[in-house]
Amino acid sequence: MKKFEGNMLCLDRADINTDEIIPARYLTEISKSALKPHLLEDLILDGFNPQTDLKDIRVILSRGNFGCGSSREHAPWALEVNDINVVIAPSFARIFRQNMFNCGMMAIELPEDKVQALFELGADKTARIRIDVENETLTATDGSGKELKLDFHISKFDKALVETGGWVEFADKNY
Repeated sequence: MKKFEGNMLCLDRADINTDEIIPARYLTEISKSALKPHLLEDLILDGFNPQTDLKDIRVILSRGNFGCGSSREHAPWALEVNDINVVIAPSFARIFRQNMFNCGMMAIELPEDKVQALFELGADKTARIRIDVENETLTATDGSGKELKLDFHISKFDKALVETGGWVEFADKNY
């Protein structure tokens, strides 16, 4: 099972699409590792610089409809190859969300007010998140030690995908 903890990056915008996550011009690449340097390079967001802001990030916090756009698996792959295994948002594009779980990654949906509380905690850019998959909880802490503990829910099937490492591993184990 992948590791689900680490530094959090706040991307304070809704509707971040798959072309912004990984630009379409890189879809001809034949390996996941070739996607690594291009994660979020076309995302236009005040104060965001993909060259510096992605360093040591393991969790992304965003607004609603994250991963909208095309249905390509490359968007979760680009996150995965950069060791970002968790995205938290109020909602996800359906196919992007399932692609995350299919890759053994977490797409955690939280109500707007809880997402807002995480944005407030992460305002100083020191927030860390720790996910307890089994108990469906996340714990966020900031640089001053302030802590926020939240419950979330994922289906039994999605949890099984995460626990086995993704769809391929799940199929190998169960079929």
